[in-house]
Amino acid sequence: MKKLICLGIEGTAHTFGAAVVTDKKEILSDVRDMYTTEHGGIIPIEAAKHHRKLADGIVDKALKEANLSINEIDIISFSRAPGLAPCLLATRDKVVELAKKHNKKIIGVNHAVSHLTSGSLFTESKDPLYIYVSGANTQIIALIDKRFRILGETLDVGLGNALDKFGRRINLGFPSGPKIEELAKKGKYIELPYTIKGMDLAFSGIVTDAINKFKKGSKKEDLCYSIQETFFAMLTEVVERALAFTEKKQALLIGGVAANKRLIEMLNIMCKERNVEFYVVPLKYSGDQAVMISWQGILEYNAKRKDNLNVDIDDSERTDEVEVIW
Repeated sequence: MKKLICLGIEGTAHTFGAAVVTDKKEILSDVRDMYTTEHGGIIPIEAAKHHRKLADGIVDKALKEANLSINEIDIISFSRAPGLAPCLLATRDKVVELAKKHNKKIIGVNHAVSHLTSGSLFTESKDPLYIYVSGANTQIIALIDKRFRILGETLDVGLGNALDKFGRRINLGFPSGPKIEELAKKGKYIELPYTIKGMDLAFSGIVTDAINKFKKGSKKEDLCYSIQETFFAMLTEVVERALAFTEKKQALLIGGVAANKRLIEMLNIMCKERNVEFYVVPLKYSGDQAVMISWQGILEYNAKRKDNLNVDIDDSERTDEVEVIW
């Protein structure tokens, strides 16, 4: 039986990537480039310019690494939601251009859902409780009755963005997460607010308090350690409650913040105590990339889904708005 080959294209925020994946779980290529800044955060218009400028080269390189021509690709999938509108448009425009030129079928997929389903590609997890922590997202999710149900989430900013906001204010540049993780290894605990409301989390007030302490002379290392410990303890508490509620026997950590070793350590300890299998998407694929977009495209295509060339973007489509048909 012929393999189904999908070219996936990601471009929701800072990363533009292209990857070729088959329905046999073969990752034939994975090419990406990240827009970064030395000062301040991501500027959507500039990130979109980055995507448009590099798109052709990245797609060509992905095909070359896969040792395939565009004619051998069966479908093109791309991240149509959610994300930064200028970046989503740049990505959609490139995909439509390729589809028209080479007469290809396209499927627009939800970026956040692609993170969730990538667990079936990268790990042995089956029906886990999803812990989705990225720049803009912090959600505890379970698949129930063909919908991803959000059991708890951030009430303000995502965990990754909260770390980046704090990092920018103490002059660590963007992205700040890896630098905060490194500095935290040398720090000591300073008390910060601990904000859980039911099953939901709030990070902004903690960031403000940490920034104020920095202005008053607290050391970067101590604040980096303390903000990590506080954020991750809050998340672990909510995850533990969700596991008790759903009675799930597996937990899967996904999203860019899944690269943080201290977060992995805290969640792993809690899961062991509850006799829950704990999985983490491999570091290489924990952040934004096109492999997961390819895989989601394959899942939806096999479930008979298809889009026309007028497919639109949606910068705010939630995970629980997507019907699970695959």
